Amino acid sequence: MAEMKESWTSLASFLGILAFCQTLLQVVFPPELRFASLKFLNRALGCCSSYCYFDITEMDRDNTNELYNSVQLYLSSFVSASCSRLSLTRPRNSSATTFGLSHNDCINDVFDGVAVQWEHVVTQRQSQTSWRSLPDEQRSFTLRIRKRDKDLILDSYLDYITDKSNDIRRNNQERLIYTNSVLNCRSRPWESVPFKHPSTFDTLAMDPERKRDIMEDLRDFAVGQAFYQQTGRAWKRGYLLYGPPGTGKSSMIAAMANFLRYDIYDLELTEVPSNSELRKLLMKTSSKSIIVIEDIDCSVNLLNRSKEPKAAEPRSYYDPGSPDAACGGKDGNNKTITLSGLLNFTDGLWSCCGSERIFVFTTNHIDKLDPALLRSGRMDMHIYMSYCSYPALKILLRNYLGSEDEDLGKAAVSELREAVENAQMTPADISEVLIKNRRNKEKAVSELLEVLQARAERNEKYGGLREECGLNGEEEEEQEKRALEIPKEVRTVTTILARKLRLMKRKRENETENKLVKRGV
Repeated sequence: MAEMKESWTSLASFLGILAFCQTLLQVVFPPELRFASLKFLNRALGCCSSYCYFDITEMDRDNTNELYNSVQLYLSSFVSASCSRLSLTRPRNSSATTFGLSHNDCINDVFDGVAVQWEHVVTQRQSQTSWRSLPDEQRSFTLRIRKRDKDLILDSYLDYITDKSNDIRRNNQERLIYTNSVLNCRSRPWESVPFKHPSTFDTLAMDPERKRDIMEDLRDFAVGQAFYQQTGRAWKRGYLLYGPPGTGKSSMIAAMANFLRYDIYDLELTEVPSNSELRKLLMKTSSKSIIVIEDIDCSVNLLNRSKEPKAAEPRSYYDPGSPDAACGGKDGNNKTITLSGLLNFTDGLWSCCGSERIFVFTTNHIDKLDPALLRSGRMDMHIYMSYCSYPALKILLRNYLGSEDEDLGKAAVSELREAVENAQMTPADISEVLIKNRRNKEKAVSELLEVLQARAERNEKYGGLREECGLNGEEEEEQEKRALEIPKEVRTVTTILARKLRLMKRKRENETENKLVKRGV
């Protein structure tokens, strides 16, 4: 008992001496000297340590530190699998739970074979030094790296974190589809709505080998930034989708957007008055996007310039038949959309304004397009959307009926395979038959087989005559599309042309009927 009392007395005396020395140091040595001494001591200890530390604060003075947000998003992608204590958050009106490091907790990471450590440091803010109110807590991440590895990975590691967080942010955010607006072309050239099209390459009715080629091409493009920089090319790619109506061109575009998780810009050329406005619109598009021009042969007159031009007439650039619509007029006043104006942004000097963008043009008649639009470097990949083949039919059966071809029996498979190759029906036509009878698989298959066989017999029996009638029908469809795109100023002329078109259609139907009667059909 006496020894314990003596020990406590000695400890109290020692603490008293320390307090006296501390008071003496504060009186004798100024604060500047004490701060310099502590700084020197920290440097001495740092020289003996084999690690270096980097602080990434949440706020950089009065601004948000984007690197802090990138690190937080990057660590949340794998922190849930390697930590025993986590911070869970869920934003309002969201069903996703976000994982994060708890206060003053650590996590290890490996980059290029180098081990690093992250620590989430949270301290109470002492005072408000800014004119605006700041959070009570001061948050930061501390990165610990061995000194010998700092020069090897620091810059590349931070770039990797930034790219990875951008990918995570893009995958989590809602994708949009944009359309150009005439009314707000100055203040807001693009209007957007959420893009929720369900089409994917798994559900797309197309030959699997062709789909794999397209997916590999898209994947190589998305990760090919270094390749495009090395070869001196703009980071863009062009796809031309052509084929009969109903073969899935729009579904292909949606599948590409869902595969790459890109936004879509649906560019309506008929709403753009001039090349300069077109250039302004395209400059407002973001990277990682797909710029779509559907039915380019109907939007404006970008026809084959090798054909004989018609006699010049003073016509509006809205008129699809106007020769000035394709060449910009003789005065060259840039008051219309021209083929060169479009090509300058897809393959000219303006093509480098923006990166990681895909141009997709669609048409029903590739032979009507100017060869300058089709050459390599502008449309890098031509994709023919054909009539439904048997591999595509198997995908449709799985989508609508949940059946594989082996479930149908060898006889039905053989009949379907032969009939679909000769029927020349589009996936849209076949889908209508399947969706109508989706609750009865046997009825759906039997009715589909009847429709395919009937169409195949008609194709074989009528041959060229039916092909001629089909071409006439497609021409009428194109004329109707063009008529709908003419503005209000010439709507009266459109009415007259529509009446003439109906009269011509009736006359052609009568002539076709007479031919069928003469042939004994």
